[in-house]
Amino acid sequence: MQAFTLPDFYLPHPARINPNLEGTRTHSTDWARRMGMLDAPKPGGGVVWTDEDLATMDYALMCAFTHPDCSGPALDVITDWYVWVFFFDDHFLEQFKYSRDLGGAQAYLDRLELFMTDDERPPEPENPAESGLRDLWERTVPAMSPAWRRRFRTSTHNLMVESMWELDNIDQGRIANPIEYIQMRRRVGGAPWSANLVEYAVRAELPASLAHARPVRVLTDTFSDAVHLRNDLFSYQREVCDEGENSNAVLVFERFLDCPTQRAADLVNDLLTSRLQQFENTALTEVPALLAEHAAPPHEQAAVLAYAKGLQDWQAGGHEWHAMSSRYMNEGAAGSARLNLAPGVRDRVRAHSHVPFAPVGPLPVPELYLPYAFRMSPHLDDARSSSLAWAREVGLLDSVPGVEAGGVWDEQRFAGLDLAHCASMIHADAEPEQLYLSTDWLSWGTFGDDYYPAVFGASRDLAAAKACDDRLALFMPLDAGETPEPLTALERGLADLWQRTARPMPGFAREQFRTAVRDMTASWLWELANQAQHRIPDPVDYVEMRRRTFGSDMTIGLARLAHADEVPAFLYQTRVLRELETAAQDYACFTNDLYSYQKEVEFEGEVHNMVLVVEKFLNTDRIRARDLVAHLMEQRMRQFETLVAEGLPALFAEHDVDEPVREILTRHAHGLKDWMSGILEWHDKCVRYQEPELRRLRASVPTPTSTLLPFLPSGPGTESIRALAGRAG
Repeated sequence: MQAFTLPDFYLPHPARINPNLEGTRTHSTDWARRMGMLDAPKPGGGVVWTDEDLATMDYALMCAFTHPDCSGPALDVITDWYVWVFFFDDHFLEQFKYSRDLGGAQAYLDRLELFMTDDERPPEPENPAESGLRDLWERTVPAMSPAWRRRFRTSTHNLMVESMWELDNIDQGRIANPIEYIQMRRRVGGAPWSANLVEYAVRAELPASLAHARPVRVLTDTFSDAVHLRNDLFSYQREVCDEGENSNAVLVFERFLDCPTQRAADLVNDLLTSRLQQFENTALTEVPALLAEHAAPPHEQAAVLAYAKGLQDWQAGGHEWHAMSSRYMNEGAAGSARLNLAPGVRDRVRAHSHVPFAPVGPLPVPELYLPYAFRMSPHLDDARSSSLAWAREVGLLDSVPGVEAGGVWDEQRFAGLDLAHCASMIHADAEPEQLYLSTDWLSWGTFGDDYYPAVFGASRDLAAAKACDDRLALFMPLDAGETPEPLTALERGLADLWQRTARPMPGFAREQFRTAVRDMTASWLWELANQAQHRIPDPVDYVEMRRRTFGSDMTIGLARLAHADEVPAFLYQTRVLRELETAAQDYACFTNDLYSYQKEVEFEGEVHNMVLVVEKFLNTDRIRARDLVAHLMEQRMRQFETLVAEGLPALFAEHDVDEPVREILTRHAHGLKDWMSGILEWHDKCVRYQEPELRRLRASVPTPTSTLLPFLPSGPGTESIRALAGRAG
């Protein structure tokens, strides 16, 4: 009996099939037999795959569905890759997951890495997975560029090495929290690897200058998440019920929400639909703008569009194969290249139907789990004086054209923000000059976060916002040299901060920090674009972009980059440190969303708030949404604790990290504790989010006299609307 009834899937594109299917079926079976995959023994007897197993799983059919337009030889290569990756998954399961042999698993994965070479000769294969990888690598990479090879090697490395995360969770009986699961499933599930093979299939590589831009990255990530979520729905019975796996989105939702399996499956399907619609939105709104911004020549435009179409074909064909394959639970799912738009219409309406400026009232913040106490710098008072003087000097308190009531900030509002208080806790051990610098960066980032919606939001002038953002890059030269004359307070503040920050940094650290600042300012454009569409963000896109809008990498980077030349760069890319930082970032970002809910939803008409995102996604009330956000924060915090207590020591041992680097990374973890506890304490004391301050700011803005627009939003961030209306009247 099936564990649940498969939900109603959003299927916006018909599946098509490659005419070279039969030839590829014969080829892939012969290839698997030559590689030894059809007689590979299980530890307890029997074989991993029989001829019948391979025939009924029918990976040639999957590839014919997912790559309907490629040539016969290309389909052969791609199908062999999928035979290899599914064999690897099953072989790894039999050899190591059942026995919990962590040491043997790591040695197995380390040897596989040796078969993805550039020029050096690989060792002789010792098992079918090694034989298949060597053969495929030699047949595939000569046709592709070095840039593609690097991306494909990274994707293949991730799907192999991150298998250890699944094995660790099984060994500990641990089920991931939803954010961790989506992030890690993207790496271990192999869909980014599939996206690389789409480039091979359509004979159109992504241009190196565009491959890492947000729109292209979002196409890949949404594709990956949708592939994995769909697979989790179809494979729940096999993985969770039959094999004892715990890496499945349905199980993750089931445990996190404490809900029945059917409800969890329906919510996973809702998230799948949301990710598909994020793909569509990005393809139609962000990709054309990216191509225009870079003046991409016709062949590069064609490559990006062919890639997007290839990903679209994969989604349609992948669903059709899942509905037919013996590998999965698919009773009632069989169809023939069908279309189904109904789930998408429902979810699209939900995302665009929010009523702005609704009077929601204060949202009581529940007790939050945080096991770390905040600490305070002894230089707080001096930092307050210094930051006020700096804000006056660069013009953060001056009037701004187009913004009524003087400017974005005045001295009373600046004093109420008390960003020196925040800096004095998140950098409690900083020397005075370091603390002043940290405070000024917080002041500049918070000012920018208020400036963009006040100046560009009401008018929906996205072109002017983009021009503003492009100019900001001019004030962060990598050589810390000359810059243009600043025209605004935002530019003056950045020009000063960059010189004070970048000059002592080594070159590579400057580049990393510049990227963190650029990511933050670009994320403000993303917010403006969603406001213009009146669109509540997709939950996954929101979480990932929220880290940027909050300036997480920038503020954390101020501390991390102080030792950038002492810590090997690859360590920051390991799962332990990556998850440690994102868990801390999410905790801090969601803290802000809990405290700012009334400010953003009622007074600013915002759609970027985690409580609101959860509220709309789950179609629930704000109190239930608030409690789920707090629960998610607790789960991220407990994950952070585990990583500090167990993950860091294991990382040090695995990579033989020397004592000085261990001390630096341990201090980095303690710094993240200060960062989270300081941010929570600042939110609890700051007047910025308190109703009396919100009403004071609303009352300070003159009422417009326009008869053309008698019903206008009010509050911080809506000044430009009222200014325009006043001029119209």
